[in-house]
Amino acid sequence: MISKEVKDQYQVTIGIECHVQLKTVSKLFASVGNDAKGAEPNTLISHICLGMPGALPVLNEAAVELASRAGFALGSRPSSFSKFDRKHYFYPDLPLGYQITQFDEPIVLGGEVQTIVDGEPHVVKITRAHLEADAGKSSHPANADYSLVDLNRVGTPLLEIVSEPDIHSPAEARAYAHELYLLMKYADVSEANLFHGNMRFDVNVSVSKTDELGTRTETKNLNSFRSVEKAAEYEINRQIELLEKGTLIQQETRGWDDAKQRTSSQRGKEQAHDYRYMPDPDLPPVILSDEYIERIKATIPTLPNEWRERLSSLGLDASQSAVLIEAEVDSEAVGYLDVLESALSDQAYAKQLANWFVNIEIPLRNDEKANIELPVDDRNKLYSEVHALAQESLLSSSNAKALITDIFSHSSLPKDIRGYADQQGMMQVSDTSAIEAIVTEVLSANPQAAEDVKNGEMKAIGFLVGQVMKASRGTANPGLAQELIRKKLQ
Repeated sequence: MISKEVKDQYQVTIGIECHVQLKTVSKLFASVGNDAKGAEPNTLISHICLGMPGALPVLNEAAVELASRAGFALGSRPSSFSKFDRKHYFYPDLPLGYQITQFDEPIVLGGEVQTIVDGEPHVVKITRAHLEADAGKSSHPANADYSLVDLNRVGTPLLEIVSEPDIHSPAEARAYAHELYLLMKYADVSEANLFHGNMRFDVNVSVSKTDELGTRTETKNLNSFRSVEKAAEYEINRQIELLEKGTLIQQETRGWDDAKQRTSSQRGKEQAHDYRYMPDPDLPPVILSDEYIERIKATIPTLPNEWRERLSSLGLDASQSAVLIEAEVDSEAVGYLDVLESALSDQAYAKQLANWFVNIEIPLRNDEKANIELPVDDRNKLYSEVHALAQESLLSSSNAKALITDIFSHSSLPKDIRGYADQQGMMQVSDTSAIEAIVTEVLSANPQAAEDVKNGEMKAIGFLVGQVMKASRGTANPGLAQELIRKKLQ
């Protein structure tokens, strides 16, 4: 176990390469289905995927558009000129003998990703993002002397996003990976399903006692934010332990064993010259006009950081904002932020909506036992009318929550929400004589609290109001109850 004193002597440097599968219908250079999950092995292939003699690739225009959207999401813009190259290596799952990628002229140059780590802002610069075609998948059955190759993913359109080495802790690595996921989802670039490999992270780690970077290792194909953090943590500790023993770090590619929570060596790390890059002679350069780039820019929606600023202006804290921003990209999302955006002209209503989303609807939708099927229009009408009742002091905050929960649980909207609330005994009573009778009973039953209020202990008045609310089953107007308590005890 490495002591904190020893670890503090080392500077940690982390860079991350992320492969994002673009949500096109077909592959990058062939008119073959792009969704390989659940498909029988080697059924989504064509002569182009297999590199048969005479096969010529044709670029998928939709992939260029999605990569351009990603450029804006990354705080950059697509390049007006980019080109494709061949990256040569020989694996059983790469039938062409080379990968079509972009080497020195990528579709996106520069950019940044802004994150918050331990309450502090952090910026990770982006080196580049380039288009490339994926390889296939090799599998190795247990206790067998052979391997299997599935070429369904060959030619799947990927955008590889390469960060600068601006990350200096496992927590920062996780935050960066998560923010990248949100950006790709909000920009509608990818399904970004980590379980199905729509986003995969390669984490490069080095440690050094000087300002000069140490020898790095690359842990490949991580498919969760937790594994990004844990693999970085393991590599930092492993490298420091080796250096403390006087052992040199080997530049290599490593794999992550999630069950054992450790990395293991896979192969020596290749250098750029090992791949013998050359321009692809079958593909012309990609030239984007200014008009095309501006048209793409106009379609980019509000991104997470801008939403954080808007939600903060409503008085929501960081944790509430995080819940809303995360829920918006869930496959079952029902447009929380769109509804909030339409309500921003009424700050009080927008803040109330945000609180109801965070504290009522999102937990209900996350509860597998709950059956939430209220149509979106009905749901919006419910919130609007409950807010109006609360503004008229006809519903307490607790009964407003109870009413919303009750209607969601029945998955149907009553024709008369006010009448339904009244029928359920949820409407707030503002009848002075009715509340005064309850106040009298409460003061009689709690003489010590009443005496404390007389002596200036104002905390006790909250207790007494609570007792009035309890006795009235939440229907008493708390402001009126407090006023009557003060009057009786003066």
